[in-house]
Amino acid sequence: MTPTNTYDYIIIGAGSAGCMLAKRLTENPAKRVLLIEAGKNDNYIWIHVPVGYLYCIDNPRADWRFKTAAEPGLNGRSLLYPRGRVLGGCSSINGMIYMRGQEGDYASWVKATGDDSWSWQNALRRYKSFEDYHGAANQWHGKGGEWTVSKQRLRWPIMDIFREAAVEAGIPASDDFNQGDNFGVGYFDVSQRKGWRLNTSKAFLRDAAKRANLTVITEAMVNKLLIDPNSKNCYGVQYVQDGKTTEVLCNIANQGEVILSAGAIGSVQILERSGIGSAVLLNKLGIPVMADLPGVGENLQDHLQLRMIYKVNGIQTLNTKANSWLGKLMIGIEYVFKRSGPMSMAPSQLGAFAYSSPDQPSANVEYHVQPLSLEKFGEDLHSFNAITASVCNLRPTSRGSVHIQSLDPEVPPVIAPNYLSTDDDRKVAADSLRLTRKIVESPALKPYAPDEYKPGRQYQSDEELIKAAGDIGTTIFHPVGTCKMGCDDDPMAVLDSQLRVRGIHHLRVVDASAMPTITSGNTAAPTMMIAQRAAELLTGE
Repeated sequence: MTPTNTYDYIIIGAGSAGCMLAKRLTENPAKRVLLIEAGKNDNYIWIHVPVGYLYCIDNPRADWRFKTAAEPGLNGRSLLYPRGRVLGGCSSINGMIYMRGQEGDYASWVKATGDDSWSWQNALRRYKSFEDYHGAANQWHGKGGEWTVSKQRLRWPIMDIFREAAVEAGIPASDDFNQGDNFGVGYFDVSQRKGWRLNTSKAFLRDAAKRANLTVITEAMVNKLLIDPNSKNCYGVQYVQDGKTTEVLCNIANQGEVILSAGAIGSVQILERSGIGSAVLLNKLGIPVMADLPGVGENLQDHLQLRMIYKVNGIQTLNTKANSWLGKLMIGIEYVFKRSGPMSMAPSQLGAFAYSSPDQPSANVEYHVQPLSLEKFGEDLHSFNAITASVCNLRPTSRGSVHIQSLDPEVPPVIAPNYLSTDDDRKVAADSLRLTRKIVESPALKPYAPDEYKPGRQYQSDEELIKAAGDIGTTIFHPVGTCKMGCDDDPMAVLDSQLRVRGIHHLRVVDASAMPTITSGNTAAPTMMIAQRAAELLTGE
C-alpha cells in the first residue's frame, strides 16, 4: 500500500504549465498526483475581470512582486518584474494574448536540441489538441479543447485607423497571427471565455480537481528538492506551509517523477536551493552540490517593449472616456450587462509584426497598440487623448541571468535581464522607433495630428534613440530560457530534449525556462505547448 505522503508525480507550480500537467497526468486514475502552489486560490475577482490585471500586478495577492537589478541598458533603472503567485500562475495576471510565435522559432529549438519533436509541425499538432478556437476547426486551429481562443469584444476607431496606417506603411492586414508567419497587423486573439479572463486554473485544474487522484496544496513554499547524493535520485520535495515544514515523497520505484513548473524565475530558485546549478555559486552560499550545471539561471531572455506615446486630436481614446465618474459608470454598466467594452480589454488590443529593417529574415518586432496612455504602469491615465504603440524586439541577442542570493525562499533572487547589451539589440531598438514614426506619419493618421509625446522628436540619431530606448523601455513580462534544453555537447544546457535535468534522475523542468531561445511573440501559449509535450512523454502517448 502506498503511504499517504507518497505520489507518482509531484508538480511544483500551478501556473501555465503545472495546471495542464495536473489534468493530463490524472487522466490515469492509477497515478497519484500532488500539485504544490506557493500562492493562494484564484478566487479573487480581479483575476477574472480582464482589466483586473491592473489590480493584480504588484499586488501580493497574485504577484511575487519581483524587481530587476539596476539595468545599465535602461540608464540605471530597475523594473517591476511581475510573476504570478496564485493558482493559474502568470495566466492569472498576464495580457491574455494567444500567440504561438513563428515556424522558425521551433526550427531553432530542433537545432538546439537535435530533437525533431520540437518542430513547428509537431508543436502545431499539440496546440490544436488543447485549443477551442473561435472559428471552425481547420489546418491551423483545433476545436473542443480546454483552452478557449476568442476574438476581442471591443473595437476602437483609433485602433482601426492605426491598422490602416500600418498597412499604408507596408505591413499587410492579418486576421490570424498563428499560422507560422505572423507578419501583419490586426486585432489579437485572446484567452477569454464570454468576456471573462481564462486562466489555466479555470481551463484545466477545475475539472482535474474533481478527481480523487489529485491533491492540490496552496500557500505552500517549496524549500528544496530531496535528492540522494549518491544515486542522484530526486525522491521528493520539502515545503513550508503555515510555518510547518513537510516532506512528500515521489514513488520513484514505479518511475515516478518530480516536475518543476515554477517558471523562468521560480524554477531556478528551487534548483539552486537544492544544489543544482553552478558549483561556484552554490559553494559561495554553502549549498552542497548535487549537480554542477552552470547553465542554471543563465540564458535569461525577455522582450523589452519601447512605449511610444502619441497625442491625438479629434478622436476619443480611453484617456478621456474614463476620466469622469460618469464615464467610469458607463464602462462598468457595459461590462456588467454585455461583458464587453473597456473592462473586457486585454492590455493590448491591436497587434502588428513587422521587419525593423529589410535585412531581417522574418518579422522581428511586435507592436502592442493601446487606445490609452500613462506615464508608467500603475499610474492614472493621461488627461489628453493619446495612443501607446509599444514595440519590442522579438529575438533579442542580449542574455541575462537570475540567481538566488540566500537560502531563504522568501528572499528574492537577483534578476539581471541585461537589456540592450548587444550592438544588434541597440540597432533594432533605434530601427523600431523609426519604424513607429513611419507608421504614425502615414496618411490614415494625418487627420488626427499625432504628436509624439514620448520619447519625443528631439531624439533622432542612433545614439539619441538608443538613449531614448533606455528611458522608455520596460519588460513585457516574457522571461524564458533559464533552464534551457540542449544537446549533450552544450555545457550550458540544463535539460535534455525531453526536459530531464542533466545528472539528476526522476526530475524534469516543464515551463518557459526550458526554451533554448525565446519565441517570436507572447510566451503563454508556447509554455502550455511545452506542458503538452511533457504530458506525452510521461504518459507514453
